[in-house]
Amino acid sequence: MAPRVLVSDKLSETAIQIFRDRGIDVDFQPDLGKDKEKLAEIIGRYDGLAIRSATKATAKLLERAEKLKVIGRAGIGVDNIDIPAASKKGIIVMNTPFGNAITTAEHAIALMFAVARQIPEANASTHAGKWEKSRFMGVEITGKILGVIGAGNIGSIVCSRALGLKMHVLAYDPFLSAERAKEIGVTKVALDELLAKADFITLHVPKTEKTKNILGKENLAKTKKGVRIINCARGGLVDEAALAEALTSGHVAGAAFDVFETEPAKESPLFALPNVVCTPHLGASTNEAQENVALQVAEQISDYLIRGAVTNALNMPAISADEAPRLKPVIRLADVLGSFVGQMQESAAKEIEILYDGAPAEMNTKALTSALLAGFLRAHATDVNMVSAPTLIKEKGILLSEVTRDKSGVYDGFIKLTVKTETGTLSVAGTVFSDLKPRLIQVQDINMDTEVNPYMVYLTNKDVPGIIGSVGATLGEAKINIASFQLGRKKEEGKAIALISVDGEVKESVLKQLLKNPNVQEAKSLSFNIE
Repeated sequence: MAPRVLVSDKLSETAIQIFRDRGIDVDFQPDLGKDKEKLAEIIGRYDGLAIRSATKATAKLLERAEKLKVIGRAGIGVDNIDIPAASKKGIIVMNTPFGNAITTAEHAIALMFAVARQIPEANASTHAGKWEKSRFMGVEITGKILGVIGAGNIGSIVCSRALGLKMHVLAYDPFLSAERAKEIGVTKVALDELLAKADFITLHVPKTEKTKNILGKENLAKTKKGVRIINCARGGLVDEAALAEALTSGHVAGAAFDVFETEPAKESPLFALPNVVCTPHLGASTNEAQENVALQVAEQISDYLIRGAVTNALNMPAISADEAPRLKPVIRLADVLGSFVGQMQESAAKEIEILYDGAPAEMNTKALTSALLAGFLRAHATDVNMVSAPTLIKEKGILLSEVTRDKSGVYDGFIKLTVKTETGTLSVAGTVFSDLKPRLIQVQDINMDTEVNPYMVYLTNKDVPGIIGSVGATLGEAKINIASFQLGRKKEEGKAIALISVDGEVKESVLKQLLKNPNVQEAKSLSFNIE
């Protein structure tokens, strides 16, 4: 059955056709995003949701999204999506961060010119039949210092354009390396230095707890007198009330804003102030940008639903379309290994170590780790998934380490999971053979070779004769059919492990019966989802 995608905001017909061409059953209802009740009523029917900014993917809505696997936002901002709620349900959230980068950067440059030369006010005055040439005295851009807060994708384009205008560019960005700063031709500085020296300041960072009101009252006071401030990034990066005070006092000479703390912005302390240019969130509003992001989101959602590729996801490691088929059986193996140890675990985990040997070490280990952690946690919490698992591990305070190495044994590669708990250490290793099925090759450092089946029994026992017969007799009396019986042992320690594949779930009463055998030390029933 073809995946179903709901498009609840306006996307171009070309983007809708991409879904159809890829075999997606697409339901195009461009005005539905404004109708919360109707959207909630039907959202449970769809595997994918494509939106712009009108649709609000709230936690309440996502509770009704029983089948939803992916949300694609045509644009960069995801303020209208509850990402933690989506992650908890295993819904991948994608955006299109590059489709409108040039458009947004150009708008920032345009606003910088507009506020430097007071173009909007001069335009209104001239339209009113006035000729106030002496009133609108502007400043040149050439030779001025531009302070760029955030030199990522959009910010770096702004830097390039500003350098072309013969400006001197200072950049503040904690993630900007010295090499990258040199490459794009800017001087990397601390925030205080940027504030003190810049003639113009433009912001290009996401809104986070660290960047909220990054230009608040205190930092605005540190700016150079006569500075002009441009914000085409996110509302809330600048304290609008504090900026209004600085504009009124004359410390700040002008401002140009495309984004506001509350949108749609019906009122703001900045409105009606002289030499403040305001536009209604037009950063991405060009025909080219709107078409680009619409096409990108259609491609990304289709690639995920059809091929398992993950692109520009905010809560999941990227998986390319080329690697998805090759990665799928190894992801299944990682999930099994995590599930195995999770089901064996009897006390709180303190440390998790994952070893990728050979072929898996050359794959997308972030995705593999997410799958393994999901399998591990799912033994104790049913609502865990690849998206939410890494976050949950951090929240639990469990130390996580990953090691990759070249092929070291007879297998092309394997994954080994070791978990240190409050009472001991659990370990398991597995690989994937040519049949693409997961196999366990080591349990508790005892070598084995067994195919993973949906229902299995794990035993630790004394390495003595007759154990297979006595265990088989107990399972036979309980009407449990044995599919395979694999043993591994450490002869010098007199210790052995058995993994028994059976045709159905083994009840607790049968496990208790097995433990009555004086040679059986531990008996557990295991189950795996290996579809």
